Amino acid sequence: MEILSQLLPFVFLIAIMYFVIIRPQQKEAKTKKEMILALAKGDKVVTNGGFIVVVHKVEDKFLSVKMNDDVIVKIAKDAITRKYEDEA
Repeated sequence: MEILSQLLPFVFLIAIMYFVIIRPQQKEAKTKKEMILALAKGDKVVTNGGFIVVVHKVEDKFLSVKMNDDVIVKIAKDAITRKYEDEA
């Protein structure tokens, strides 16, 4: 019984860490993955480098994106931070 009373604070601390740190990170990762899977041609996205680009073509692991009228580059899907919403 004495061992249980000594371990109870650690179990409580681990439970708090799970609900405050781990679970929200998993939820955010899930929503980001769903957002990346839902990308289509014409969507505006923000990259990790801060570029706002337009999706030109969706491939398995990469996206072809238009940086301007003349430049089309291929980037990894992991480099997408979020969808860009115009503030108009």
